[in-house]
Amino acid sequence: MQALRYISETPGYDPFMPGGRPAKTKRSPFGERLAVARQHAGLTQQQLADKLGTVQRVIAHWERAPVALRADQLSALADVLGVTADYLVGRDQPKKRGTGPVGRARQVLETVSRLPRHQQQKIIDVVEAMVAHQTNGGAS
Repeated sequence: MQALRYISETPGYDPFMPGGRPAKTKRSPFGERLAVARQHAGLTQQQLADKLGTVQRVIAHWERAPVALRADQLSALADVLGVTADYLVGRDQPKKRGTGPVGRARQVLETVSRLPRHQQQKIIDVVEAMVAHQTNGGAS
């Protein structure tokens, strides 16, 4: 009976612990961002699971293990948590596009940049003349 007395006197797992059971493994980067967003939204794992129509174990798994979510799951998570999908996947800032031309104009100019310098200058002269003509009210 002494062993039972010893076990009952030692503090065990308390189901009312505010953070739940301590984790054995470190969160994945996605899981860390998910947990921060969930806590910032003031939701428990259970509340988030209810809003997504799943179970708490799924949310716990997403926060702990590397996962590959479907686009619809990622979108639903972002909507419920009030963050962007880019934030959840780790792209805080959208990639900035270059300031140069896009599409076909960029392709042509990249091709021109590989020509010898004297040929580049001839092309630049023609393009500059056309641009000047257009900006001065010339016909199209």
